[in-house]
Amino acid sequence: MRRFTLLIVSAMAILLMDGFFVQLSAQPAAKKPFTFEDMMSLKRIGGPAISPDGKWVLFAAVDVDLKENKRTSHLWVVPTAGGPARQLPVTPAGESGGHWSPDGKSYLYLSAAEGGTQVWVRGFDSASGTPSVAATKITSISTEADGAIWSPDGKNIVFISEVFPGCMDDACNKFSDEERAKSKVKAMVFEHLLFRHWNHYSAGKRSHLFVVSAEGGAAKDLTPGDHDVPPFSLGGEDPYAISPDGKEVAFTSNWDEVGATSTNNDIFVVPITGGEPKKLSTSPGGDSTPLYSPDGKWLAWRMQKRAGYESDRFQLVVYDRKSGEIKNLTESFDQWVETIAWSPDCKFIYFTSEKEGAAPIYRLNLPVVLAGSRPTGTGIKGIEEILGGTNDELSLSADGKTMVFTRLSVAAPSEVYKIALDGQASSATAKPGPTSTMAYQSNYVAEELSHLNDATLAKIDMQPVESFWFAGAGGTKVQGFLVKPPRFNKDAKYPVKFLIHGGPQGQWGDEWSYRWNAELFAADGYVVIMINPRGSTGYGQGFVDGVNKDWGGKPYIDLMNGLDYAEKTYPFIDKDRECALGASYGGYMIDWILGHTNRFKCLVSHDGMFNTESAYGSTEELWFPEWEFGDTPWTNREGYRKWSPHLFASQFKTPTLVVHSQLDYRLDVSEGFQLFTTLQRLNIPSKMLYFPDEGHWVLKPQNSELWYKTVNGWVDSYLKK
Repeated sequence: MRRFTLLIVSAMAILLMDGFFVQLSAQPAAKKPFTFEDMMSLKRIGGPAISPDGKWVLFAAVDVDLKENKRTSHLWVVPTAGGPARQLPVTPAGESGGHWSPDGKSYLYLSAAEGGTQVWVRGFDSASGTPSVAATKITSISTEADGAIWSPDGKNIVFISEVFPGCMDDACNKFSDEERAKSKVKAMVFEHLLFRHWNHYSAGKRSHLFVVSAEGGAAKDLTPGDHDVPPFSLGGEDPYAISPDGKEVAFTSNWDEVGATSTNNDIFVVPITGGEPKKLSTSPGGDSTPLYSPDGKWLAWRMQKRAGYESDRFQLVVYDRKSGEIKNLTESFDQWVETIAWSPDCKFIYFTSEKEGAAPIYRLNLPVVLAGSRPTGTGIKGIEEILGGTNDELSLSADGKTMVFTRLSVAAPSEVYKIALDGQASSATAKPGPTSTMAYQSNYVAEELSHLNDATLAKIDMQPVESFWFAGAGGTKVQGFLVKPPRFNKDAKYPVKFLIHGGPQGQWGDEWSYRWNAELFAADGYVVIMINPRGSTGYGQGFVDGVNKDWGGKPYIDLMNGLDYAEKTYPFIDKDRECALGASYGGYMIDWILGHTNRFKCLVSHDGMFNTESAYGSTEELWFPEWEFGDTPWTNREGYRKWSPHLFASQFKTPTLVVHSQLDYRLDVSEGFQLFTTLQRLNIPSKMLYFPDEGHWVLKPQNSELWYKTVNGWVDSYLKK
């Protein structure tokens, strides 16, 4: 009897234990800290565009193959009404730059499916969302194609190709390329400045605009001559556009004699059949990204007023194509105008603008502003902020009722979102953007359309960004941000990674980065602090100008005051375990910190300016140092030497990791070598990470992996002993 009872008890115990484990398995798995491998598995989304019938959104998503050390773009569509996204037909070479045809029955894209990158067109059935099996190759130009767009009448396609200015046809370009490839002499002869730029030498070629029939055939050079059309750009909207009637092309180009000292990009127009370009813009500063109004009456673009200053305020202007008058629409709006989009009825212009660590969407009422824009109690009459958060790449439906765009946060990379411009939520399941503790003003509900990264992010313990304000140099109000580590314990003490952004005209905030990812820096048990010092964007042009000729002055005080404030305000910060890290201008500031404070246990200087005078002679964009330090080193030597970190080497003491790349022509690799040599001769603990195949940014997946491993390892060695 007792044995039987024991069997029953044992059986019940097994059942209870089994049930216990079943209950455990039913619980959601604990989220884990973010890893580099997680980041590489995320799809990098961009370029959303609504189909002409409003049913579909076309966008690109880049896949990263860490093992193969490559990135490949593919095209996707998602129903505008919501639903699963579908990947369009793929090739091993990838597909990018998708654009709908004006009738919505096909889409163009770029692919190197048969060797060099060319323009392809594939049919699309909007009723079923099904692409055609076969695609048609539109271009076969030897110098390859990029940046293709349809003409609104559907008859032509305009694209970019890099060609030799002296060649009048493709046969000449092909012969010249082949002869250069066969030659055993690789020397180059330069006759003007800007012979190298960003990460490559010009090699005598220029970027030109070409037009080709939408049915294919020979392409025609619309902008022959010794000028780049468009000029070099780090991204953003297309710097060219086609008029609604398909007869005219507007483009951006810089025709100044010495391109290395000029920011004076101008807006030109040329018949789509070819001819002599006509210059429209009149500002001595930069003009870029022309965009025709749908009715053809206006041509809008972004304008800067000051010559030689690449970070002057971008204002929005419209050109009356009938009268030739240029009207400034944002004279009283003290923020930069970024991405722009016309409403179909031409009553509104929507745009994004950086503001206090985000990039809200604004709506400009054109009739109201043209009638007389003036400040009101709540802002600028005719301009309203309609959606907060960090947004970009606006696209409107043909009926003007729906806008799609990309949105991101510090905790999530870009996905495609939409808002219903009639003011109503798009559906009952509409939800706000990525989680954030930052308060945003929004008149509309943003609904996420693409969910390509949801599965990965659902497993990650991502912490939202937190904003704080403090008194900077001279009592000026300055903003900072903080990201806590995963599994945060308010009673614990955490070491600090203090990040300093580049530019200097840039910003930290509620935004995602693959190169300097705040979540990844925090993932291994760190509090990440980011300050937007003088020079940062999003706080008015006066704040931006505050860094000019004062690189190590007020911006340095802002940074140190911000860290002081964080140490006093957040008890979980261990002020005895802090490391500062920065790239570009941030790298310069790390070099400056080396000679001006010993508060940090370690430093990381990536692509920094160490010697202001030598940097002038080895950079390519001379307008930058001439504006920031005042003319040239031989006419204003004191202006350069006042802010040069190398002159304070006698005060260097902090262990420093130096990172620099051979193909960085923005800040030559010699700047990194000089810093490392100085540190070694001073017997200061130091290490140098050198990339022979990268430029100003580390982009190759395996190089990026090594970068994060080396940088985080260096910080750990000093803060986690």
